[in-house]
Amino acid sequence: MSQELVDLDDIQGLVAFGYGKLKEACFLLLNVRDAAAARAWLSECQVNNAVKPKSAPCTALQVALSCRGLCALGVPKDIVQDFSPEFVAGMSSDESRARRLGDVGENDPARWQWGNTPQVVPHVVVLLYATEGRLAAWQDEVLAGCQAGFTLVKRLSTTDMGGREPFGFKDGISEPNIDWERERPAVDQELRDYTNIACLGEFVLGYPNEYGEYTERPLFDPQRHPDADLPRAEDQPDMADLGRNGSYLVLRQLRQDVGRFWQFVDGVAHGDVAARTHLAEAMVGRSIDGDPLIPTGEPIAGEDDPRNTFTYRGDEEGLHCPVGAHIRRSNPRNADLPPGTRGFISWAIRTLGCDADALANDHVSSTRFHRLLRRGREYGTKLTLQQALAAPLDTAHGDHEHDGTGLHFICLAANITRQFEFVQGAWLAGVRFDSLHGESDPLLGNRQPDPAGAPTDSFSIPVANGCDRRVTGLPQFITVLGGGYFFMPGIRALRFLSKVQP
Repeated sequence: MSQELVDLDDIQGLVAFGYGKLKEACFLLLNVRDAAAARAWLSECQVNNAVKPKSAPCTALQVALSCRGLCALGVPKDIVQDFSPEFVAGMSSDESRARRLGDVGENDPARWQWGNTPQVVPHVVVLLYATEGRLAAWQDEVLAGCQAGFTLVKRLSTTDMGGREPFGFKDGISEPNIDWERERPAVDQELRDYTNIACLGEFVLGYPNEYGEYTERPLFDPQRHPDADLPRAEDQPDMADLGRNGSYLVLRQLRQDVGRFWQFVDGVAHGDVAARTHLAEAMVGRSIDGDPLIPTGEPIAGEDDPRNTFTYRGDEEGLHCPVGAHIRRSNPRNADLPPGTRGFISWAIRTLGCDADALANDHVSSTRFHRLLRRGREYGTKLTLQQALAAPLDTAHGDHEHDGTGLHFICLAANITRQFEFVQGAWLAGVRFDSLHGESDPLLGNRQPDPAGAPTDSFSIPVANGCDRRVTGLPQFITVLGGGYFFMPGIRALRFLSKVQP
């Protein structure tokens, strides 16, 4: 098999497109009611692939399965156990994982609407996308077709907010550029500069990742299931590759307290419009319209959008974009080594930690090993700034039965631990990101005290030639209502999973 081949017709289209032009969407959380009928529907459902269509589709359907879903379908246990440990365990599997992800306090899985107990961890998520006015009929058609095999656990609706997330900021600006052509050498080598190009294997199983390696996934002797139409593994050509062309899908329902956010920053600003906007934009790391707070103009490999042609090199102290800003935490835009001159001596000094300035710039893990492909959608009622400032504080705060307004966060990755869990735990929920202390992500933080009992409800804004400005008493603005880990298989693998028996 050629290692240049990419099976676009076998990859689900969400990886390539995101379906942003299909403005209406909903996500159906299903449980298997009758395994035989469920398998029959999965074997026939029309899943859109990653081949660029000649004309834009009016609808699209994607499918992903949880570990419990695989078991409910009757997939052999030894095959299920060959998926990644975190997928097998689940997002809400233990207190240690919850603590690392920041799922404590109001975010505690015990309080979730779904995804927190075996009874409400969905077996399957069906993602439906449609042009305006087409979703309701499309949903009814899909539900009618699968009702013999599945029970609807929950329907996650979405709202088109015009490219803005519920707090009002332009969203979806920065995404990794996937190396579909596989031009990057499949070797582990240090990169001197930040790049927006990411190896295909970072998001799709069965291809080399940024380490030049293949992520572990279920492989087995083709003779075990001779009728299975599965691709062969590139790294082990004599093995059938169940993971190839599939991705792990992380889904989290995040309720955003829009009124609380804007009223808090307005209170800190004492009603001053410019100061209010400045603080809100500092917390996010971009202007409300999506412009970066840091000067642009640096050439970035794989990036053409002028709003993304920047790194934080030259702004180590965060004078332009605070170090703890949301977008800086979620994508630090650094390379494998601190900046420095070329040559072996410079490399050795920085690598061995002999340069104080280099050490100061080496607190954050290399970005390229922790990228996420985001595919989320907003839901609920869109509020203007004036409505948010005038609204009573969200009466749903602390009430996990009320969906409110927020984001159905979806990301795709090939390694849940190294990508989603690292970003969420170390960079967003972590209170010591890049040598900070006493603060987690200003938007996503849960504000719970750290293990030593110290508060984490502050946000610091560096000031030139002076002490940092420290905003304290940040309330929790975002609450987790549910979540889960799913496997979005290649289309051939989906057909196999719909037929395989113990």
